[in-house]
Amino acid sequence: MPNKTAAAKGLRQSIKNREHNIRVKTNVKFHLSKVEQLIKDGKTKEAIEALHAFQKAADKAAKNKVISPNKVNRKKSALMKSIAKASKK
Repeated sequence: MPNKTAAAKGLRQSIKNREHNIRVKTNVKFHLSKVEQLIKDGKTKEAIEALHAFQKAADKAAKNKVISPNKVNRKKSALMKSIAKASKK
């Protein structure tokens, strides 16, 4: 337990921030897996729509520094390439 009031407040804030960050990361992972599954199933139109939802969630997470912006950009680029590849088949 923290001995000082400021330390107790810091502990409360860190717990609250951790829970928020976990929720945001879970949301991003959900959208990512949804897009990947749609690509795998060959549903490119639905995958493009799901990609937009993923981009919105991922960009918000990157803006708030929950996830690294470079990681978000890598994921978006890889998904776009895989959708383009799947649509050519």
